[in-house]
Amino acid sequence: MAVLVDKDTRIIVQGITGSQGTFHSAAMLEYGTKIVAGVTPGKGGAEVNGLPVYDSVREAKEAHDATASVIFVPAPFAGDAALEAIAADLNPVVIITEHVPVKDEIQVIHAAARKGITIIGPNTPGIITPSAKQKLGIMPGHVFADGPAALMSRSGTLTYEIAAGMTNAGIGITTAIGLGGDPCVGLTTVEAVQIFEKDPHTKAMVLVGEIGGDAEERAAAYIKEHVDIPVVGFIAGRTAPPGKRMGHAGAIISGSSGTAAAKIKALNDAGVRVADRPSDIPRLLKEML
Repeated sequence: MAVLVDKDTRIIVQGITGSQGTFHSAAMLEYGTKIVAGVTPGKGGAEVNGLPVYDSVREAKEAHDATASVIFVPAPFAGDAALEAIAADLNPVVIITEHVPVKDEIQVIHAAARKGITIIGPNTPGIITPSAKQKLGIMPGHVFADGPAALMSRSGTLTYEIAAGMTNAGIGITTAIGLGGDPCVGLTTVEAVQIFEKDPHTKAMVLVGEIGGDAEERAAAYIKEHVDIPVVGFIAGRTAPPGKRMGHAGAIISGSSGTAAAKIKALNDAGVRVADRPSDIPRLLKEML
């Protein structure tokens, strides 16, 4: 079922007049997402995809009782856009934009934490809940089906590939969350596990990580102590050379820290079955469910 967003979530799209905001707001509407308005400073009074555009988040919220935001604002301005959404108490705030300055990411994450607001991203494909027909972001809705398994991932394209494999195998998804590929993200892997652990409709979890950082190791330690339902994992970047960045800003390893081997060992030690290939995940889930 739904976590973080549900059928009652009322969404605004910040940056809706840009090419990405216009294209993906149309795709979200086609999927069924309850978008109520768009926001672009200086473009108030315009209309995009049949949605009214406002100059500020506050105006859009007051006019349409909005509850959440998805941001397609260019990187230099994405931090200010997120702070505006936080100031208006929208929750969650999904930041699709990549290459947001790190200092801006840190400021946004701390501002949201002070108000108990969930930030998804930056550099995320977003969040999708098939049962509620709500997607905030750029995920292709047709590869996601409703079902009992949660999916959380640091990789957008792997999220889509694995979701399609699960759907083809008859294993649906409660909610899928793109955790973001930057070193600094709002919702962490551990926090996502904690959210799904509390969801009575989630009967299994799929955790897709990648090299760099220690998010998967922290999640493994939490899973080992607290999670009773089956968890299947996959770590991308097994053959990446040390010290080389592989696509995501957070996917960089130094020495023995953040390696695929270290993450796989931590997950195995926690009882997580780690797939060798993304295509193995549906089979492992069927064996454990």
